[in-house]
Amino acid sequence: MLEPSKSTDSSGMDEFGYAQTLDRSIGKFASFAAGVSYISILTGVFQLFYFGFSMAGPAYAWSWPIVFVGQLMVALCFAELAGRYPVAGSVYNWAKRLASGTSAWLAGWLLLLSSIMALGSVALALQITLPQLWSGFQIIGDGTGTYDFALNGVLLATIMITISTLINAFGVKLMTRINSIGVFVELIAAVLLILALAWHVARGPEVFFDTAGFGEGHDLGFFGVFLIGAMASGYVMYGFDTASSLGEETKDPKRTAPKAILRAVTASFLLGGLILLFGILAAPDLTDPKIGAADGGLQHIVLSVLGGPFGKAFLVCIVVAVVVCTLAVHAAAIRMMFAMARDNNLPFSRQLSKVDPVRKTPTVAAIVIGVLAVIPLLVNITQPAIFTILSSISIVLIYLSYLLVTVPMLRKRLVKKWPGAGDHSETGFSMGKWGLPVNILAVLWGGAMTLNLIWPRPEIYNSVPPFEWYLQWGGVLFVAAVAGGGALLYRLKIRHQTGVLAEHAAAVPVQVPAQFPAQVPVAAQEPPARADTGTTASGMSGPRDGDFEPQQVG
Repeated sequence: MLEPSKSTDSSGMDEFGYAQTLDRSIGKFASFAAGVSYISILTGVFQLFYFGFSMAGPAYAWSWPIVFVGQLMVALCFAELAGRYPVAGSVYNWAKRLASGTSAWLAGWLLLLSSIMALGSVALALQITLPQLWSGFQIIGDGTGTYDFALNGVLLATIMITISTLINAFGVKLMTRINSIGVFVELIAAVLLILALAWHVARGPEVFFDTAGFGEGHDLGFFGVFLIGAMASGYVMYGFDTASSLGEETKDPKRTAPKAILRAVTASFLLGGLILLFGILAAPDLTDPKIGAADGGLQHIVLSVLGGPFGKAFLVCIVVAVVVCTLAVHAAAIRMMFAMARDNNLPFSRQLSKVDPVRKTPTVAAIVIGVLAVIPLLVNITQPAIFTILSSISIVLIYLSYLLVTVPMLRKRLVKKWPGAGDHSETGFSMGKWGLPVNILAVLWGGAMTLNLIWPRPEIYNSVPPFEWYLQWGGVLFVAAVAGGGALLYRLKIRHQTGVLAEHAAAVPVQVPAQFPAQVPVAAQEPPARADTGTTASGMSGPRDGDFEPQQVG
């Protein structure tokens, strides 16, 4: 065991075995804004309201508080981890300390893939709002052609992703400054929208207790369609871990990140829930088919209730929300790719982990994420059903990656190893005696929601022709292929090269807790690792048994 030594790195990153290479400039509000913008209530609620309403009617709104309670349990577990390990690629780095190497790598792999697909899905939301704001945004055709809607959506999304790539590649200061301004606008707009809709309430709350005929003919009745409609809420309330994933760039992260996580999910629940509540109560006619249509939805209600300039002003705010949500999803994906690459856990790791010496941001990762996010969009041009499947799968992968953290965390709690007796690291948040029941609920919720999301329902995975069995089972098949293929890739190749790259390793040896055995520490001045030989920077072989513990982890 290494003897403790006084760190010369004031950033605190040497505690985790890494050198401080990113720009630590994010303050409290910017950290909170990162979590809020990823969840982005104005993006998610407005993008998916039509779907939830078309499935279960007004009563689908009950899914919002249900999803919040479940996700709050997960957020509390994450806040406890963020209070100890506010490191880039948070879910991946947390899983490293809680589980085997295979599970940890899979957590990062699944979340990385889901973030790339989610980036395209979020940017595609511009197609739902911009043409309703001004017909000139329907650049391709007039919207009535077979592929007009899909082609125009891909064009707008590609432009948005290109802008996001440039901003994220320029540096975290620019990204967080734009993001913070956008979130401020989004929060103000949400409050004003709630007040405006509340002023125009046209009916009482009894509408939320009336199934309105939804569920008739379904095998499980209203409960069956409610489970489907609940996905509209489940698809929104995630990504709060972004505040911790930007931890290496945040001031006083062990205290800032946990608070940002909990504030982000709570603020999103309150504002999003009130928008749903008053939006439904203020709708002029709940039988209007436009409310349950992709080109209508909540946007249609806002325009109908508030009219011309006021309604369009709020739609502008929704566009702002989509922009900052795109920036946040992109930023989170970059940090995950960077975190895995500096551990030599991805192909071309040295290139993907490269940090621009001036801007202090992973520029190569930013560009690669942007390019990869556009590729799935091309599927949407002629096969929107397949893109819908990919979008749904991306959410499933996120819930699975969260389970790869909460499950091993619960296992350690049950055997009294969380926090470990030898872990003397400073913590910024603790649940104390509530940790075990909250962790149990987080696991149960995550498992139930994952099952609900992946269930091969035709309404989700094969809603439009052609009606093929492989499309309906696309979610199950794709997730199995991604998870199984990822596990094989790690076991057969990646684990033999695992080890912190020399240019990212802390120069000062650190004390490693007993429950997290480390390998020989890597010195930053040593020769670079040769990824093709399975050796680390110190010349030691990488882990061969699947239990990944990167060098110098403390």
